[in-house]
Amino acid sequence: MSELNFRSFDLNLLRVFDEVMAERSLTRAAHNLSLTQPAVSNALRRLRDSLGDELVRRHGQGMEPTPRALAIWPGVREALRQMQRSLSPQSFSPATADQSFTLSMADATATVLMPGLVQILETEAPGVQLRALPLSTRDPRQLLADENADLAVGYFPAVLADLTARSQAGEDQTYAFQRLYHGEYVCVMRQGHPLSLLSDAEFTTERFCAARHMLVSFSGRPYGFIDEALALLNRQRRVTVTVNQFFTAGRVVAQSDLLTVLPRHFVGATGLADRIVWRPLPFPVPTVHVDALWHRRHQNSAAHEWLRNSVTRAAELAGPMA
Repeated sequence: MSELNFRSFDLNLLRVFDEVMAERSLTRAAHNLSLTQPAVSNALRRLRDSLGDELVRRHGQGMEPTPRALAIWPGVREALRQMQRSLSPQSFSPATADQSFTLSMADATATVLMPGLVQILETEAPGVQLRALPLSTRDPRQLLADENADLAVGYFPAVLADLTARSQAGEDQTYAFQRLYHGEYVCVMRQGHPLSLLSDAEFTTERFCAARHMLVSFSGRPYGFIDEALALLNRQRRVTVTVNQFFTAGRVVAQSDLLTVLPRHFVGATGLADRIVWRPLPFPVPTVHVDALWHRRHQNSAAHEWLRNSVTRAAELAGPMA
């Protein structure tokens, strides 16, 4: 194949290619680009001729990319994003903006931040839209890299440790973070649970481990940072049920003999304060730091800077609850 002639190459073909790769559908790509399906097919044909590769082929109801398409897509997508950022206005006026931002966080984190964020939107940015998506991982970097979220907020100890190690090794930093607040986790059980009748001193690690537990795990893995803390003591608890929301755990524990571990501030937010009680954990656990994490491609974006500042302000508005 001859070398690609960029002087005559139509860069609009790359926009079509990116959309087809993202959607795996000519119909959806055409809709997103406000083009007809024949126009998208024609653009793909021209790109195939230029690159000498089929790029995508029909597979069932969708399109299947070739190995060449999969190899060049990340570079094409990033180049298009860089062009968009370079040509986009650098100023951001919250009062007149109509942008949409997506945050990924757990329900317990949302109870801290969303009231303040809604207040900021209502008073300063009435046209801005926020979407809160459930956090499903303790490592949201791929979520941010794929631009499925603008900001992830949560407890990411392994991610921060990796970022710190990369920084100390002199590697370029792809992600940035900002500390928002510290959280305290407590053991929660129903009113009248046999362990609720004990004093804090009597609520020992042995009794904690002997009970049956419900674990909140975003990934579904039946092992969390509480279990890691217990492992350091050569102890293990009995996790019999795993869910992916703190609110669900609170509801179930209120009407069962299971124990669970929740952020202390969230106990009141469950609406079950008269049906559940909490006890301090009877063993040491690491301090839980709640951080905002983002991709550095947004570092100098005025709009993203406003979003980060708004999340920080919302944490400050929450005050002692956070």
